Amino acid sequence: MLIKSAEFVMSNSDVAKCPKDRLPEYAFIGRSNVGKSSLINMLTNRKSLAKTSGRPGKTQLINHFLINKNWYLVDLPGYGYARVSKSTKKVFQKFITAYFAKREQLISAFVLVDIRHTPQPIDLEFMQWLGENGIPFSIIFTKADKLKPKAIENHINAYKDILMETWEDMPNYFITSSSKEIGKEELLNYIDNTNSNLKLD
Repeated sequence: MLIKSAEFVMSNSDVAKCPKDRLPEYAFIGRSNVGKSSLINMLTNRKSLAKTSGRPGKTQLINHFLINKNWYLVDLPGYGYARVSKSTKKVFQKFITAYFAKREQLISAFVLVDIRHTPQPIDLEFMQWLGENGIPFSIIFTKADKLKPKAIENHINAYKDILMETWEDMPNYFITSSSKEIGKEELLNYIDNTNSNLKLD
């Protein structure tokens, strides 16, 4: 898929105020500092698209970007904020949960995970929650340029070992690096193929 246009549409914390059209949506979410903004900018060929929603307070909202006039990339607040109060975390959790529960346009979530770290409970718990609620998702391993191929393989296998204890199949996953543009084509082609299949249904 070639991204010809990417534009910021809106930010809000109320799912009822999200775009009313029926275009497919793909939601990107992960812990803070996982490299989400860099990944979004890399995928869209924009150096600061995600920063449009990065003005004070904006990264704490549901952010919609219209891609190629035919699908939405949705930038969700990170879970596991280290620098916010417990009450603020509850607010984030409330509208993130509402988005996944109510947004019928959502086709798939992408859970971003830093490939450099061993499996983190907060990531595994969130994936489990998605699975229990029947929400399709893929894993995006970020910052792959920071590790050697063997280390990447070992870390992914660690995730497989844990996830396969409760899952029948390993979730779909992508290995990416925003600085090296690793995984860009695979990820965009996956979205493009998914959108094409939606039109056939």
